[in-house]
Amino acid sequence: MKQIIIVLLILIVGIMGYNFYKKYQRFNPPNYEYQVSETIDANHPNKELLLNYYQAVEALNGAVITQWSANGIDVRNPEDDDKQTLAAVSEYNKKLAFVKYFEGQLLNPTKEKPIAAEPSEAAKKKMLVAEMFYANPNGNSLRLGERSALVYEIQKMLIDKGDSIKNDGLFRTETFNALKAFEEKNGLFPDGKLDGITLEYLLK
Repeated sequence: MKQIIIVLLILIVGIMGYNFYKKYQRFNPPNYEYQVSETIDANHPNKELLLNYYQAVEALNGAVITQWSANGIDVRNPEDDDKQTLAAVSEYNKKLAFVKYFEGQLLNPTKEKPIAAEPSEAAKKKMLVAEMFYANPNGNSLRLGERSALVYEIQKMLIDKGDSIKNDGLFRTETFNALKAFEEKNGLFPDGKLDGITLEYLLK
């Protein structure tokens, strides 16, 4: 009689233990938690990105355990390919993609492009002279007797490069000769006229 009671007790304990195990297994799938990368700095300067990452990990782990406990689906290693399983796996993959994205941003931050420095006044002036010339290249090739702001700026450039001509905006013979000498010196066609190539050399 005692032996029968002992056997029954063992059976009851075994059944209870199995039920507890099944219940535990239902709500605790093996190794379900996605572990936060140890290389991520908890003091990362981008707090918003860091928070998004932690939230994405929580959402991912929540999706795994919900599908396991409610539907018996292991979205990481699905055994079936029915519509419900495929939908659950697809949702899991989307959440995993968010985690990987935020993780990548935290581990390999995108380098910000340096802000271009504001051009100097001299550089701005050179750009304006170039715009002035290219607005009408043929008309701005400069002719003897011509007086204009462009002539004035070209004379200034020639003076900066060592000539001693007058800076009065009048394209007279001395300016023509100075321009021709500049072209000769730089291996350009020496015609004493202003063209795109000559201007580019003057602007250097």
